[in-house]
Amino acid sequence: MATSDTVAAEVHSGDLLWTFVRTDFKSRYHGTVGGFVWALLKPFAMFVVLLSVFSFVFSSDGQYNLRLIIGLFLFDFFGESTKAGLVSLYAKGYLLSKAKFPSWIIVVSSVAHACLTLGVFVVVILLFRTLTIGPPSPAAVGLFLLYVALFVLIVIGFSLATSILFLSYRDLNQVWDVVVQAGFFLAPVVYPLGIIPERYHVFLYVWPPTAVIEFSRSVLVAGVAPSPLAHALLVAEAAAAVLVGFVVFRRYAPGAAERL
Repeated sequence: MATSDTVAAEVHSGDLLWTFVRTDFKSRYHGTVGGFVWALLKPFAMFVVLLSVFSFVFSSDGQYNLRLIIGLFLFDFFGESTKAGLVSLYAKGYLLSKAKFPSWIIVVSSVAHACLTLGVFVVVILLFRTLTIGPPSPAAVGLFLLYVALFVLIVIGFSLATSILFLSYRDLNQVWDVVVQAGFFLAPVVYPLGIIPERYHVFLYVWPPTAVIEFSRSVLVAGVAPSPLAHALLVAEAAAAVLVGFVVFRRYAPGAAERL
């Protein structure tokens, strides 16, 4: 009986999560002409602007266009999803008083829209790579998708922790905006990591987007897979993010309704 109850609860949570995601998607673009296209317009416009400027600076790099589109689209996902996850409970916490369900569903569903956009970006990146230097190998595609999946886990872990902390510390939203803006230039989005002295690379890799962007560029552009140790560290980072996020969320979630 306990097992069947657990399965039923999991199915119910999954259905509820899908309902939240679908409802959020519909309400976000209700009444707009462009619909989902608006979610793609910002990063594409930014790509055109950055390419127009920095392609002259890094004109010696024949694959700069591909490197830029990988870095920009991945970082755009990180920035948008973490900001949405951080304020998710505060923005939709009123639902907790209307029905009884796991509050983590609100957080995860808030990240789902950015994940959908990321899925489109993944297709665009692979298509751009195919049109510029040929189709990537199945191994390269597999590793790239692995990096994307780990990136999503890092974002979910971050969102779980910060969404519940934001209810008590409202300055987190402003602080994170500043961190993301600075992090755009900390991560090698518009510049190759090689122009930074190697002794500083370890500090840049502390910032999660750096590893995902560099690993993705390595397999899709250079055709070289990072070392097993590098992969192990990225997996460990994603696991740590989810674990910490889960622990923090579970610790403070019981009093969430009172702090809304």
